[in-house]
Amino acid sequence: MKRLLIAAFMLFIFGGRVIADEGMWLPLLLADKQADMQKNGMKITAEDIYSANKSSLKDAVVLFGRGCTGEFVSAEGLLLTNHHCGYGSIVRHSTVEHDYLTNGFWAKNKQEELPCAGMSVTLLVYMKDVTKEVLQGVGDNISEEEREKLIERNIAAIRKKATEGTHYEAVIKPFYYGNQYFMYVNEVFNDVRLVGAPPSNIGKFGGDTDNWMWPRHTGDFSMFRVYADKDNKPAGYSEDNVPYVPKRHLRINLKGAQEGDFTFVFGYPGTTKQFLTSDAVDFVQNMDDPIRIKLRTIRLDVYNRAMNESPAQRLRYASQVASVANGWKKWQGEVRGLKRLNAVDKKKAFERDFESWAADKEMYRNVLPMMRETYSAIRDLNLQYTYLSEAVLVSDLMHRAKQLSALVDYAKKGELDKANLEKTVTEGYAELQKHYSNDYANHRRVDKEIFIRTMSVFYNDYAKDKYAWLKDIVVKQYDNNPEAYFDEVYENSLLSNPAKAEKILKNFKAKQIKKLENDPAIELFANIWTQYAEKDRFTLATLDTKLDSLYRVYVDGIMKKDNKKEFYPDANLTLRVAYGNIKTYEPKDGIEYKAFSTIEGIMEKENPEIYDYVVEKKLKDLYLAKDYGPYANEKGEMPVAFIASNHTTGGNSGSPVLDANGDLIGINFDRNWEGTMSDVMYDPSQCRNISLDIRYCLFIIDKFAGAKHLVDEMTIVK
Repeated sequence: MKRLLIAAFMLFIFGGRVIADEGMWLPLLLADKQADMQKNGMKITAEDIYSANKSSLKDAVVLFGRGCTGEFVSAEGLLLTNHHCGYGSIVRHSTVEHDYLTNGFWAKNKQEELPCAGMSVTLLVYMKDVTKEVLQGVGDNISEEEREKLIERNIAAIRKKATEGTHYEAVIKPFYYGNQYFMYVNEVFNDVRLVGAPPSNIGKFGGDTDNWMWPRHTGDFSMFRVYADKDNKPAGYSEDNVPYVPKRHLRINLKGAQEGDFTFVFGYPGTTKQFLTSDAVDFVQNMDDPIRIKLRTIRLDVYNRAMNESPAQRLRYASQVASVANGWKKWQGEVRGLKRLNAVDKKKAFERDFESWAADKEMYRNVLPMMRETYSAIRDLNLQYTYLSEAVLVSDLMHRAKQLSALVDYAKKGELDKANLEKTVTEGYAELQKHYSNDYANHRRVDKEIFIRTMSVFYNDYAKDKYAWLKDIVVKQYDNNPEAYFDEVYENSLLSNPAKAEKILKNFKAKQIKKLENDPAIELFANIWTQYAEKDRFTLATLDTKLDSLYRVYVDGIMKKDNKKEFYPDANLTLRVAYGNIKTYEPKDGIEYKAFSTIEGIMEKENPEIYDYVVEKKLKDLYLAKDYGPYANEKGEMPVAFIASNHTTGGNSGSPVLDANGDLIGINFDRNWEGTMSDVMYDPSQCRNISLDIRYCLFIIDKFAGAKHLVDEMTIVK
């Protein structure tokens, strides 16, 4: 309680500043934060972290794939990221005979490293404020549509100028809802190879039960290597490629850190929305998140039962379950956190204060009333979109129905000629055939249950009051029993019947288009989509554009009103620095969580009867022998994970956690459940990032996997 009172007092005294633990800062502007970072314990400079002119830590950090972070840890392009970030690549290389997901994978040499088709890493060359150039010619009197088109033309010209004659790629992103723009010039590497991954019982220890929770005991890491051509430039996969030599790779600190020590996270956070109004927060807290949680609970129930049936089923659904469960649990914590913070009422109080300030300012005085009016108009449309994404489009049946429905629609409108229609449908059948050949009977049973249960929720909770034609079918033809209707749709669709599909799709002729149109699943999807697409989707897009323009004015007003406050831009998958300290927290009355977890916790959680808590025999043998090598802490314990007050979000998965000297001490992989509302509202007393201790990572590579040659590549600071 004393800590909470002190925190409240400090917030009162320094209310005009963002507290040190909150914020995702642009590397280019880090000189403005250098004094505060050094006051908190940092021993290096802002230029050591980001420099466009000389080697800096930014040259060791990459965007991994399309939504994670990774870091170079050797001069030969060796890269660390999270196990869950490499999950898809590990699954794609796994078979029942060579189950790398379950058993792990370690390349003994570079020849054994596995190419990862479709994987890329993006390395920042430099970033630049291009606000003036992007807004060139944009005046107050042009329409939003004209403004958008002019900005698009300006951006295209700026990007072309920045990359012409180079192998670089450039992206320009808006900040503060379009009040500022930054350009990121990048190198993109497409030859990425899997080097190592621990077995799931280490890399995903605790599974979905422990996800988002502290204390954690998950060895959440995987290893890749980036390859380049002989000139050290990006190139597509080739046996002639060589390991990429980065300008900088991270040193690894084997001493670790202590409670209170300065840390910073350097990575690519995905999305935060700190400026949301009370209407938006209310929708997230009381409608959107609860609906998503309810529908994903159904899918997880079905998938988990299937996965427990056999190793093949577990492998088949592993990636889907990981993806579905991640948001499912995060949203539960988010709702809980927003309610605990009384977030909606706090937003309303802030808005009353803003309106009082804006009362005599023409540009800002009407912005919040207009936003409330827009949110009122958009609420049901957003609700419909939530049901479409979390119920209608989650089964394989409806996913494939969507694809064929689109082809039918294009053909009817004359946008797809006869020859291309036939070719596209036939090619689609070849892919469908692969789907049918992979233990389809079991998958059909799983997919059918998901379809019937999620579509029944969609009908009962939303569609029966919005889709008159659907209610008419269910009430009149199926005695008001939606499950019976959806069961019949599934059973009679050619998309769930291999024999029917072969007969119609294998050598499809344009004259058979009516058979596609009249297929019950395709027809159901088409009718739902038509109602949404013909009016609602356009209206939703129009209102979203209007909201964006209103937020631009609102955020500009907020920043002018509180012009002494330090504002950080919302996360948008661009490189950022977040800093804080290794710090404990109190999740509820009478409980204080320590800042570190150790291998003792793994053994305490061990349960051979529960898949997620099985402990690998070799790991247990190493524990019993206390054979931790040079990776134990000063007490002789084997550290596993730690928490700190760095502000992180999705996309920061895999980010390096660095100490005061800029040396690697951990790999960020999660947030604590009590702090998942930090995307919307930050709470310094509860928000913590969870990181894998780099010493446990090296212990697993060296002592467990016997891959010391990989550790030997790294630069170790003892």
